[in-house]
Amino acid sequence: MGRQAWRDLGLGVDLDFQFAGVDDVGAASALAPVFQEMDALEAGAIANRDEGRQVGHYWLRTPDLAPDGRGEEIVRVRELCRTLAASIHAERRFETALVLGIGGSALGPQLVADALAEPDDRLAVRFLDNTDPDGMARVLGRLDLDTTLVVCISKSGGTPETRNALIETKAAFDRAGVAFAPQAIAVTGEGSGLWTDAEAWRARVPMWDWIGGRTSVTSAVGLLPAFLQGIDADGLLEGASRMDAHTRSHDYETNPAARLAWSWYQLSGAGKNRRALVMLPYRDRLLLLSRYLQQLVMESVGKRYDRDGTEVCAGLTVYGNKGSTDQHAYVQQLRDGPDDHVVTFVQVLDDGWYGAEDVEPGVDSGDYLQGLLLGTRRALHESGHPSITLSLRQLDAVRLGAVIALHERAVGLFAALINVNAYDQPGVEAGKRAAGDVLALKPLLLTALADGPGTAADLLRRAGRGADVHELAAAQGLLWRLSVNERGVAVEAGPDSSSDRFSAR
Repeated sequence: MGRQAWRDLGLGVDLDFQFAGVDDVGAASALAPVFQEMDALEAGAIANRDEGRQVGHYWLRTPDLAPDGRGEEIVRVRELCRTLAASIHAERRFETALVLGIGGSALGPQLVADALAEPDDRLAVRFLDNTDPDGMARVLGRLDLDTTLVVCISKSGGTPETRNALIETKAAFDRAGVAFAPQAIAVTGEGSGLWTDAEAWRARVPMWDWIGGRTSVTSAVGLLPAFLQGIDADGLLEGASRMDAHTRSHDYETNPAARLAWSWYQLSGAGKNRRALVMLPYRDRLLLLSRYLQQLVMESVGKRYDRDGTEVCAGLTVYGNKGSTDQHAYVQQLRDGPDDHVVTFVQVLDDGWYGAEDVEPGVDSGDYLQGLLLGTRRALHESGHPSITLSLRQLDAVRLGAVIALHERAVGLFAALINVNAYDQPGVEAGKRAAGDVLALKPLLLTALADGPGTAADLLRRAGRGADVHELAAAQGLLWRLSVNERGVAVEAGPDSSSDRFSAR
């Protein structure tokens, strides 16, 4: 066993592995080629083979390392974000920034906005991150659109969920009689459809194809909302850069991301998902950390095939909420249930700007919070369950940037250890194609319905479509939703779904 902890006292970040039960034997030799892969990636090697593109999120924090003159472009876009935010603040008109995005275009900015929000923020930041009409209406209905700036984020410019949110937002502006274009900014790839459509908007900020969504938080995707909110975006970059410097080391003992990746490797059964990664941050501001890491980890390493084309069905499940809420939720199972998890406790030593009142003589609420963390860690260890503890001296932009960079690098190293490509997402693309097939079914069903009533199977046959279990389930779901929303369809429910009869209303 090597050292049981890694720490940077100046940065104020500490990783404690003493309760992880990880054997370090073989780590250095297994990671040696992985470190070389990471060096090649940072030097500009093609990482996403499906799309033939590089992956350059590390360059965003240290532009001097970027090849092909990209460092100058990184700095230019960073300063564009800063200047845009300053000009908007100077107007003293806007109160809210509404961010439209999905996946990495929302999860990273949401984490930063929630973790670092303060009562005196320059702008409040709200998000539309789904194509749920009710959810969008809830957010839009609470905004004064005359004082709302819209930031639409989509690298491709055609992401359906973001496109839908944009259409709904424009419609809300129209209903309110507020001009949309002067209050809208696009963050998208140059030459995309959104880039062209946004020519008359207030501003356009470029994204690059060598930045993946789940690693885009230190690009304009995260920086522009942060600057608008008034967050220390430079501190976020500084913390990420300082952690990057540590995680470039080829020395396993001094590389915190390598230590973390090796722990995941051993505890998960070499990517076989023997144990899930449970994130338990004992700080309300880090509630969204588990959601952020779900995408970063699971989209990166959840792969059917390895890089040699062998079917491996690899993965590492991530879930979590927060302490001490979890003391009253699923910690019971974590302690007394199956050995299918490794907990990462996250503690922040500084109690925050408000301080804490004594709740008992000599004991304040912060003492209770830490006591619950340390007590739960002990209880898990006594029951034979492994855990890792990540400690931050305080929670600010620098420390949050370091946490993000630590996990970005750990994911890349872990993926290389289990021989999967961390930078593609074929499963996501398959889901999008399947959704397109379902949407194409709707007009066919309505046309078939015009010829008379029938069951979903009857209508599919009239439409010339197959009636396998997936087609039937999709048809029934589409027709029932149209009926509930009174959109031209009525239903006579039968004893089971196969006998439901649909007719034109």
